[in-house]
Amino acid sequence: MDEAKRQLVQSWLIKAQHDLATARKLAADPEPYLDTAIYHCQQAAEKAVKGFLVFHDEEFEKTHNLPLLVTQATSTEAKFSERLDAAERLTPYATAFRYPGEVMEPDREEFDKALQAAEEFYTFVLSILPKEVHP
Repeated sequence: MDEAKRQLVQSWLIKAQHDLATARKLAADPEPYLDTAIYHCQQAAEKAVKGFLVFHDEEFEKTHNLPLLVTQATSTEAKFSERLDAAERLTPYATAFRYPGEVMEPDREEFDKALQAAEEFYTFVLSILPKEVHP
């Protein structure tokens, strides 16, 4: 693999790692911002999958639709299909709490489940990519 590609894949994974860290920090604050934290959970999963697709030279559209990205990744790695339900749960968080609405913020349990799903996406992607692209 050439250096430019290695760096690009690693950049996607670093961004995913930063989104996870941001979600954790926002949720751990004495006055947590769970609406913003849960958004970063969705973003972490999305960026991890996009890093996987870049590694496999798969082009993807600009989207927050995790089921679409996971379905695309499944054509290269069948085990992604096991994450389709988590992708469906996380996708709405790209926009659900980003704007004023009926419900302004998720509860702690909803956030905790989203964080766990995002961490599992990230860990899974790292487990199937070579160490040379890991952050």
